[in-house]
Amino acid sequence: MKKIEFNLTPARTIAISFICVIALGTIILMMPFSSRDGSFTPFVNALFIAVSSTCVTGLSVYDTFSHWSTVGQVVILILIQIGGLGFMTLMTMLSMFLHQKIGLGKRKILMQSAGNLTLSGIGSLIKRIVFGTVIFEVLGAVLLATQLIPATGSVGRGIYFSVFHSVSAFCNAGFDLMGYFEPSSSLTLFGNNVVVNLTIMMLIITGGIGFIVWSDIAKFGIHLKKYSLHSKIVLSATCILVFGGAGLFLLFEYNHAFADMTFAQKVMYAFFQSVTTRTAGFNTFDLTTLSESGNILTNLLMFIGGSPGSTAGGIKTTTFALLLLACVASSKNDRSVRVFRYRIEENTVREASSIAFIYLMMAIISCLIICTIEPFGIKEIMFEVISAIGTVGLTLGITPLLTTASKLILALLMFAGRIGGLTFILTLSEREKQIPIERPVGKILIG
Repeated sequence: MKKIEFNLTPARTIAISFICVIALGTIILMMPFSSRDGSFTPFVNALFIAVSSTCVTGLSVYDTFSHWSTVGQVVILILIQIGGLGFMTLMTMLSMFLHQKIGLGKRKILMQSAGNLTLSGIGSLIKRIVFGTVIFEVLGAVLLATQLIPATGSVGRGIYFSVFHSVSAFCNAGFDLMGYFEPSSSLTLFGNNVVVNLTIMMLIITGGIGFIVWSDIAKFGIHLKKYSLHSKIVLSATCILVFGGAGLFLLFEYNHAFADMTFAQKVMYAFFQSVTTRTAGFNTFDLTTLSESGNILTNLLMFIGGSPGSTAGGIKTTTFALLLLACVASSKNDRSVRVFRYRIEENTVREASSIAFIYLMMAIISCLIICTIEPFGIKEIMFEVISAIGTVGLTLGITPLLTTASKLILALLMFAGRIGGLTFILTLSEREKQIPIERPVGKILIG
């Protein structure tokens, strides 16, 4: 009998691995032992949570602590960790542990999944990813435990809460167990806690800059000139977005959401909001109190997201940077995009434009559909949609009130946002063989 072979492309393999994890998570979360009251969780709601967890988003139709049992919470935590690191990364680590060789096909998949630029050094990169993840999450849990153990009044519960929030923050997921204090409160009760704020921000930024940047930092230390071009762009864009975003939030919300705070508190809240909007999903104040300008800025930062090869979503910092550089080059009538004494390939610039356009069109189409279904305004719906496709998890409070159709649309957006807009399109349209055909050059007017 002839053996049947499935030659899946890297994009489809990544997508299928996420789908399998989501399916298994959905089944487990539906079971009575996963809910606090021992009842079955409706399929659509269980699917929504499984997608949100695996795609490290944080949007939820339930308060995590109030609805889910300890088993359900642990399942969500495992899905977050798998989604943050990537299923293929964990499977490769298992293969390496069992002393199995990593084939060329698996290397190609890992290169795309982990965000590596070359096929070489995949094994070392995977080891650094897993080792670095453990170090940062343990460190974050220890720091959070100093605050959460006294807050909960229990060593065991405090440690459990600390581990959960450390993993959730590092993976940029945004799920929390603060319903123990007050349902759906996120980190609002700890908004003035400096240790909690700085620890969560540190974890979010570390998880969101990407594994390639980790490698450069570990290899070259503070010698920035030796970093790869990718790392230089990521770190520059991250600093600009964090500090620029914080400055704008401070300006916009000074007499609005931050009106009753001291100046020091305003600065801390502004920095936390700037960091968390880039795909983390935690909030330290009521987001419905945001000014219109603050709301728009939040949408913009959620749309940009974190960096490639990280636990974050969005169009990515490098995509945003290349689009800005391309605009500058075009305004100067320069045919090449240059940065840090390097010239960027035209194909890379085209891909950046394609990614931004794909995300934008998916967001617009989703907004149009949901607006015809739901009674909410465009402000709330657009916030929800961009939060989903950017795998952020912030909400203005409408997630539990959405209809089944809207939940499924958001679930699809979260899935597309996690595996990447371009990967999502390639999953649907990618072909193994393409016949090169050159067409006549046509000219059109633009602008």
